[in-house]
Amino acid sequence: MDYLGFLNDEQRLPVLDTEGAVLVLAGAGSGKTRVLTARIEYLVLEKDVPPANILAITFTNKAAGEMKERLESMIDTRGMWVCTIHSMCVKILRMYAERRGLKDNFSIYSEQERSAVIKQAFKELGYDEESLLKSVKFHISNAKMLGLGPEAYGARHAFERGIREAMKVYARYNAHLKANNALDFDDLLTEARELLSTDAEAREYLGGRFRYIHVDEFQDTNAVQFEIIKLLASVHGNLFAVGDDDQSIYGWRGAEIENILSFERFYPNAKTYKLQRNYRSTGAILELANASISHNARRKGKHLWTEAPTGDKPIYYEAEEELGEALYCARSISELRRQGYRLSDFAVLMRINALTRAFEQEFTKYGISYKVFGGFKFFERKEIKDVLAYLRILSNPFDSEACLRIINVPRRGIGEKTVGALLDYAEKHDVTLFDAVLNEEKLPVSSAMHEKLRAFGNYLKEYVIKAQILPVDVLVSEIITTSGMYDQYSDSSDESVTKRANLDEFRNSVDEFVRMNEGATLSEYLQQITLYSDTDEMDDGDYVTVATIHSVKGLEFRCVFLVGLEENIMPSARAIEERTGLEEERRLMYVAITRAREKLWLTRSGSRYLYGRREPTVRSQFVEELSSLLALPKAKTVYPRYDGDYDSYSGYEGGRRFASPGYRARPMPPRPAPAEDDGFATFGGNRRPPVKSSGAPMPATAPPAPPAKDVSGFTVGAHVRHARFGEGTVIAVRGDGKNTIITVHFMTVGNKDLAAALAPLEILP
Repeated sequence: MDYLGFLNDEQRLPVLDTEGAVLVLAGAGSGKTRVLTARIEYLVLEKDVPPANILAITFTNKAAGEMKERLESMIDTRGMWVCTIHSMCVKILRMYAERRGLKDNFSIYSEQERSAVIKQAFKELGYDEESLLKSVKFHISNAKMLGLGPEAYGARHAFERGIREAMKVYARYNAHLKANNALDFDDLLTEARELLSTDAEAREYLGGRFRYIHVDEFQDTNAVQFEIIKLLASVHGNLFAVGDDDQSIYGWRGAEIENILSFERFYPNAKTYKLQRNYRSTGAILELANASISHNARRKGKHLWTEAPTGDKPIYYEAEEELGEALYCARSISELRRQGYRLSDFAVLMRINALTRAFEQEFTKYGISYKVFGGFKFFERKEIKDVLAYLRILSNPFDSEACLRIINVPRRGIGEKTVGALLDYAEKHDVTLFDAVLNEEKLPVSSAMHEKLRAFGNYLKEYVIKAQILPVDVLVSEIITTSGMYDQYSDSSDESVTKRANLDEFRNSVDEFVRMNEGATLSEYLQQITLYSDTDEMDDGDYVTVATIHSVKGLEFRCVFLVGLEENIMPSARAIEERTGLEEERRLMYVAITRAREKLWLTRSGSRYLYGRREPTVRSQFVEELSSLLALPKAKTVYPRYDGDYDSYSGYEGGRRFASPGYRARPMPPRPAPAEDDGFATFGGNRRPPVKSSGAPMPATAPPAPPAKDVSGFTVGAHVRHARFGEGTVIAVRGDGKNTIITVHFMTVGNKDLAAALAPLEILP
């Protein structure tokens, strides 16, 4: 029972409450992982529950690995499932593949592979308009996230332009997946849900086996995931859900905060516990976090506290431009390093990864090692995706998308005309692309091309057989070498050197996988890679973490710089006028603040070059909400001053002016006149002020009020034309009169929130 001795009173209560539905509201840094593992240990050691009767679901591979490692040090975990929900669904579907019309070696398509197959289906239907393709991809992604098929989704969005074409592509895309014996990421969930909801035998077996179900990060579940969990818990009813409504930040990808806010509605007899004691941050940081999240209305309500010292007060800093903001962070890190801090103690967190460039530039200048997360992941690099395609076709010869990707990689002289002939043959004879390659003698191509196809087919046949025999690490090493993948980057260019290094690192990752998973199959390795997440790339190296806030949820750092705190960035422009959207942005702010253990800086730039132009910015409303706790300078737009080579910058820290050595203030260059108003609903006062040719803001004047525009015609379903974005359909309306805000879905740019009274819109008949 020693493991219970490490729990405080708040933590011990839910651990000992083992029967029925239990909800644990675990505040940031309150020890939820300790509670989860202690409860599982309690079930096994004190309640004599066999490990095979326990299921623990997490939302990242890293979290699952850490939990499993912690449990293995304490108890026998053989037969226990500790995995992500997607990995769990893969296991279930491989068990019951035939019942869902699959073979158990089905491929799992990543977002890139899904995009490629959608594009193929789009072209096959005779469509070629790029704007329509963007709309099609949006609708298919949205439908998959909601777990809706073409008919159901098409009926729900019947009023939108282009929906019929999108659903035709969607149906054809699904047909390609079936022919390829493949599922995409969302299918793993929807197929598992369908299996559990329609197959009583499968539901009774799995629900009966998993007597105790534990779900971590419950606030991140979407509707489909929660339905799967409820189906699995339908036999015994023992569901232990741990989460934090204040950290629900994935609404944009379907997470339903209502799942945790309304848990008692689904389980009326559920017991609820709160973990509010924080073991991570200083008192001053928690004070700021509590003050920030208190502005949200839709929350269960918690107040984090700690017995740790108050610590340093969070610092607010305003630079005059983004390079000055980055310089301030670099100088602060350098100073603290001289006091004994390591680079790995620091994180620079931001709302969008488009802000990383200035920090990369300044950190390089100061010799500060860093890694960027939340952008382009290792396993999405082209050379890595190419090797993975070879492995996918060897594991699942039905995977025509994989075959199509590597048929001419490295270049072997098989051009588009030959590929077209292969695709035509495969469609006409209802066979895979791999089969078409093996039947190359029946294709109308030249003798030289027959020879190339025959060589490619023989190579694949040889390794399809070897894949059944060779260990995964040996197979991967041979493929990289014999396929010519490595040799194609043999020159000394920087790009080739980098790509060879990436291939070597890929080999290392496979070697590590084999060491950690003795006897694992190629299919299991591919599954692990497909379900890979951003934070799985993080290691224990000594570097500054530069990341989006979404990428570091669940992590902590001694020192955190929360940067880019400006309206339209944090919070984002889309969220500003939506209460639910704004509350999720504030939860994102709360998550960022609570990553810090000892020191916290909040920064912004008075002007920023973003999306092709430099604009003055407005301080984030989230900062204004904390004015009683932060030393804020007088609110104003800070125009950049610079010395030409950007070697020195100035700004404000609290109310005190900051200037780097050698700073020389110079007047700004002339600013261009403001572009014509495009009707964007920009709120919080974030309008660019008119300027004189000298660059100084013109005095504000009060122009005569224009006649009120009739906005009564902007109703849901109305077809409109925008002067810039073209035709679209109104899909939502809020507010009234001159304050009416409408959401319009445009074929060209997707959804846009517009001020109906201001936007250059006309209603179409």
